[in-house]
Amino acid sequence: MAWQPDEAPLQELVGYLKDALSGHDQNAQRYATMMLGQAKSSPETAKYLAYILSNGPLLQELGLNAPDNILVRSSAAINLKNAIKAYGKAYAELDMNYVHASVLSALQDPIAQVRNFAGSVISEIVQRGGLLSWPELLPELLALAGNDGGYVALEAQEGAMSALAKICEDNKQSLDQDYNGQKPLTIIIPKLLHITSSPNAKVRAFALASINAFIPQTSPAVLASLDVILERLFHLANDPSDAVRRNVCRSFTHLVDIRPDKVRPHMSGLVNYFVLQQRNIDDPDLALDAAEFWLCVGENQQLCPSLGPFLDKIIPVLLESMVYEEEDILRLEGDADDAEQEDRAEDLRPQFATTKSPRTAANGHVGTNGEVALNPQSSQIDEDLSDGEIEESDDGGPAGVEDRWNLRKCSAAALDVLASNFHGAVFDVTLPYLTENLRHQDWPNREAAVLAIGAVADGCMDAVTPHLPDLVPYLLSLLNDREPVIRLITCWALGRYSAWASHLEDPNDRLRFFEPMMEGILSRMLDGNKRVQEAAASAFANLEEKATRRLTPYCGPIIRQFVQCFGKYKDRNMFILYDCVQTLAEHVGPALAQQELIDTLMPAMIQRWSKVSDRSQEIFPLLECLSYVTTALGDAFAPFAGGVFDRCIRIIHQSLEEYVMCLKNQALDKPSKDFVVTSLDLLSAIVQALQSRTSGELVQNSQPRFFDLLLFCMEDPSNDVRQSSYALLGDCAVNIFHQLQPFLSALIPVLIRQLDLDNMQDQDIENGFSVINNACWSCGEIAIREKTGMGPYVEQIYQHLLGIISNPEVPTSVNENAVIALGRLGVDCSQTLAPHLREFAKPFLQIIGPVEYTDEKAHAFVGFNRTVEQNPQAMEDCLVDYFKASAAYARHSNIVPDADLAGSFQTNLIGYKNLMPNFEPFLQQLPENDIEKLRGSFNF
Repeated sequence: MAWQPDEAPLQELVGYLKDALSGHDQNAQRYATMMLGQAKSSPETAKYLAYILSNGPLLQELGLNAPDNILVRSSAAINLKNAIKAYGKAYAELDMNYVHASVLSALQDPIAQVRNFAGSVISEIVQRGGLLSWPELLPELLALAGNDGGYVALEAQEGAMSALAKICEDNKQSLDQDYNGQKPLTIIIPKLLHITSSPNAKVRAFALASINAFIPQTSPAVLASLDVILERLFHLANDPSDAVRRNVCRSFTHLVDIRPDKVRPHMSGLVNYFVLQQRNIDDPDLALDAAEFWLCVGENQQLCPSLGPFLDKIIPVLLESMVYEEEDILRLEGDADDAEQEDRAEDLRPQFATTKSPRTAANGHVGTNGEVALNPQSSQIDEDLSDGEIEESDDGGPAGVEDRWNLRKCSAAALDVLASNFHGAVFDVTLPYLTENLRHQDWPNREAAVLAIGAVADGCMDAVTPHLPDLVPYLLSLLNDREPVIRLITCWALGRYSAWASHLEDPNDRLRFFEPMMEGILSRMLDGNKRVQEAAASAFANLEEKATRRLTPYCGPIIRQFVQCFGKYKDRNMFILYDCVQTLAEHVGPALAQQELIDTLMPAMIQRWSKVSDRSQEIFPLLECLSYVTTALGDAFAPFAGGVFDRCIRIIHQSLEEYVMCLKNQALDKPSKDFVVTSLDLLSAIVQALQSRTSGELVQNSQPRFFDLLLFCMEDPSNDVRQSSYALLGDCAVNIFHQLQPFLSALIPVLIRQLDLDNMQDQDIENGFSVINNACWSCGEIAIREKTGMGPYVEQIYQHLLGIISNPEVPTSVNENAVIALGRLGVDCSQTLAPHLREFAKPFLQIIGPVEYTDEKAHAFVGFNRTVEQNPQAMEDCLVDYFKASAAYARHSNIVPDADLAGSFQTNLIGYKNLMPNFEPFLQQLPENDIEKLRGSFNF
């Protein structure tokens, strides 16, 4: 007998489902959400939810009107999906036959929303239970979607194909795996190709979208069907459905990535086709998909040259597409000044700590690696919600005109890429458009022309340069345009040409172009419109990157303008202002350490520092900014260091305590590790910048104890925290070793464990290597100072360093830090390393050879030479390499003059000369210039 629900719990559940998505009574909503959360752990609840989802007519008997009926069934689907997700792998062991049958029948429901939700539930079942938990599913869906037998209703065809599309998108890997000697994909792809002939446009579109899910995977089933896929694409290219043509465009874009050779023969026809599709004014999504084809081809080195003959067709459509759409024009036109309005909470995007570049053995320098990427965002509603949860966009609200990936941005990006490939040829086609539109009476045309100027800046600089003496003054005049959107785009465009202006050598040219550009952008940083402020600050940060030390004479007016911005900006634009300050500090460095500049800048920064709470998102960019300012000011930062240092310690301590509490209570939210990372990085900057006595006192007086906190951070599960921790450990070794030394007995065993590659998780390999890189660097800095005190640890450290330099998967930079640490370990512990010399000598010489000559490399060679002196016979297999390395040092000895290093080479080379009876024939194995350098430098 088929399963049937009991009436009372059914009615109760329906009530909870209705209340959970209803905003009329918040107390009822919270209670319903709580009850649903408790109920979903029972498999019996899944049956009730499936019953409600698939039995719309029966729900009417419970007194639900049509809107509530759909609301309750949608809520049932969301809760059913979340329940299945909660079961995890245990789902495959549950009796879910009734659930399977119910959601399959819901695919044939006349209401499209119900069918879509049913498809999402089915996809979740496949993800959690695997294909084998429901072996009949794929054949049934393919039969329904393909209308096998000719009796399947249109709704059922659409529902089945929609579910298949979700399954294909969510389960790409599992569908391409072997099950009893057969891959599902080998059956699915031919069936999907057949279904693309369906008379139902939605079914055709879903079928082609499903195929598109697998093309980038380059699975054998797809590659075997490429010719048939191409044939179907050409057949569907003129389909009356925009949705089908959107997927045709996506298919060709995917094919460009995996098999450009299949696309190249058809390029002439494809250019005409994609130009036509991009000019489709009725479907912006279709036009966007068409525009992405140019972007993809432009980035493909094999295929891009084939666009050359068609630039006169492609460029005009890109330029046309860069004009704002009418709806956006209405939204942007006459945008009012808003600089005095406080930001709403939803205007503030989440902030994250910038990942620091790993420390290098050359100089221990830290750089930033913070790139901003524009990624297309899905416009589909995410059904992956918790019980009663309302979805919000990433930035807390609807995407603004300037925040979303759209046809305008894609076309500008494509123009940029094509300009980078075809240079002057692109500008030749663009110039007439610029001439016609730069002074156009309608601001959207002027704006698009300025966007085009900026887009071709990098690729067409040689062609644009003759026009810049006229163009730049006109752009500067646009900074005063009445439309904020014109001022905004002009800031961006000027930033793109800041490299040209900042590298002008003639003082008169700098006076005519560079200084007005700098002053114009700076003035817009105080614009009355917040979006213009943001664009100007971003453009000025770009100018700082290009001008670097050339800004030194202008630090005074720049800092004064920044200070005004500190007084005027609301919270959101503070983030980009910090970027401006830190970029200036990075590039002019000690030039900021003038007392007048310090007295101007630091009160504004400290005032903001005092205002921002320890748990504000703003603390991340502020801490990063202060790291650069600290480095630039050096010991001049000392008057501000105490309070900043103590607050970093407090933030780290508080974050660690919260993390420990989360481990004890899973219900608590885990604190962001970025609080710890940015605080550690600022502590590193302070330790490096101040005199050792000053920073040593800060560390000595820290409460809780500085090195106790550092020890916890070195064992933190977060790679980012450990990466910054080992950077700080090395900085302490370099700058305040006296304070560090008493804690080494606790710190070094943790360091040794970090050097073990076996402790690195596969899923974190890239970040894990950055941690090991810093651990190697800090190990070398400690070894060169702790000297013979490293004796008890040498064997363990050696084994881990050998594991690193012997592993072909380890990045070059990590290997370099590892061999330098190994060499520095040998400076005072060569007797312990000497028995292992035969094992590590060859990789040591191979890895250290290309490393730039620095004090660290010199130390490493001193340690290596002392180890060789202890065991000269161990060098038999790589003695020629050693003599070549000696000659290379002799050629660079003026860069790093080191008497100990020169003497250690001299001792070993003379030793080998005396040891080898056939020394002269041996020398002939070396290049002649090496022999001459050795004879001249080491008195052979």
